[in-house]
Amino acid sequence: MDLILGGFVDARVETLDGEELTQFEALLDADDDAAFRWFCGAEAPPPAHDTPLFKKIAAFHAHQGPFH
Repeated sequence: MDLILGGFVDARVETLDGEELTQFEALLDADDDAAFRWFCGAEAPPPAHDTPLFKKIAAFHAHQGPFH
């Protein structure tokens, strides 16, 4: 989870508003194994974590195309 959340924050922290920072803190408090399953798409996140920020983080890590 450090790679998923940390990579996003490193790249986008300046763009987050107060509500998104609150949502981010809630993700930090979530169980790492569960959060990993949410981001991998193995399970849907619970409503409390299914936020616009969650979708931004997931989209940030979505890869469209071959790795170079």
